[in-house]
Amino acid sequence: MIAARDCVLILLAAGRSARFGPQNKLGADLLGLPVGLHVVTALEDIPFRARLAISGGGALDFSTRGYTVIQNDQQDLGMSESVKLGVARAREMEAAAVLIVLADMPRVTAAHIGRLLDAADSSDAVVASSDGREPKPPVLFGRDRFDALLSLTGDRGARDLIRAGHHVVTSPAELIDIDTPEDLERLRRAVHATGRFCTSDPTDPDDWETSR
Repeated sequence: MIAARDCVLILLAAGRSARFGPQNKLGADLLGLPVGLHVVTALEDIPFRARLAISGGGALDFSTRGYTVIQNDQQDLGMSESVKLGVARAREMEAAAVLIVLADMPRVTAAHIGRLLDAADSSDAVVASSDGREPKPPVLFGRDRFDALLSLTGDRGARDLIRAGHHVVTSPAELIDIDTPEDLERLRRAVHATGRFCTSDPTDPDDWETSR
């Protein structure tokens, strides 16, 4: 395993939200909290070496939640530019690994992040999340993968690395990301219909647990 204290958390929050419309999706309300602060809140008690937020500006100031904010002024170059900004700073901090999390995935839990850290068994580890069908973020990269991450281009990002890595399966609902207003509205309706948070299959009432 890789200890959280040796790992730098990189929160990617610089997307242009083109499919969401004029509003910045990370600032949109979900259960009384902005979409972009759900994962921040879920992971706030994990003792990472450092927390970096790669931001394109917008509705949220992650510095108030303990993050060092790094501005991405080249969002048109794709997600890889945000990844490179975070990894370069993590390397300066002599991190053993980075954990890359997307700010538009509001259902990610600390328990799942713990499983990713536990599954990282070497300095060249690549440990991705999976919904049982395909790998996706959050994903952990050991320091021997930093050179590869720093050479990425475009929006494909680290997909090939992720596909070839170790995959930790969790419930599909935990890995929901918000790309469109319709995605957000479906999640709102599901929660309001039951008064509960979905932890597995959002269509199965047996997979809902009472909200705190």
